[in-house]
Amino acid sequence: MAQYNNKVIYNGQVLIDLTADTITAEKLAAGITAHDKTGAPITGSNTFDADTQDATATDEDVVLGKTYYRQGQKGTGSMPENGAVAGKISDKDTPYIVPRGRHDGSGQVTIADEEKAKLVPDNIRQGITILGVEGTMSGLEDVKAQAKEVTPKAEQQVVTPDKDYNYLSQVTVKAIPYSTSENAAGGMTVTIGEVG
Repeated sequence: MAQYNNKVIYNGQVLIDLTADTITAEKLAAGITAHDKTGAPITGSNTFDADTQDATATDEDVVLGKTYYRQGQKGTGSMPENGAVAGKISDKDTPYIVPRGRHDGSGQVTIADEEKAKLVPDNIRQGITILGVEGTMSGLEDVKAQAKEVTPKAEQQVVTPDKDYNYLSQVTVKAIPYSTSENAAGGMTVTIGEVG
């Protein structure tokens, strides 16, 4: 076995001393040459190019099947690979839940077809815009109005449209009934309001 000079002393002065060196091939970058503590030449075999001691990634942070290094240890990812995720929204109070994992950026969340079909101008009141659709509905489409006549009474009355009508277009309040007639005592009887 060849012996190498690992320590040189000249005239009582130490010029080179490799005996305390700790470098080994696996600690030296791949392809770099040096000398170990015996003075033997070595070529580095370490392919690591970063200090991973402060890395914080976990398996859940890395895509399934991909490898990574953290704090000097090799790890394998467990995050699901979702590709292009597509979703539909069919209820304004039920949000679409985006699945955990990596997405390739080409996925889309859209309104469900049966709900999208309802977003037409005729279904939206005029002056209102919903998701870019401007309404044209006046509010009078297929509406039946009723004109009604009522006679005042001593009690309060609530006037509403009859069945099959949507609203009252007009309410005519009759004049308060007023009548006079002679009575047996020789005077006049005045009757105001509806009798009976």
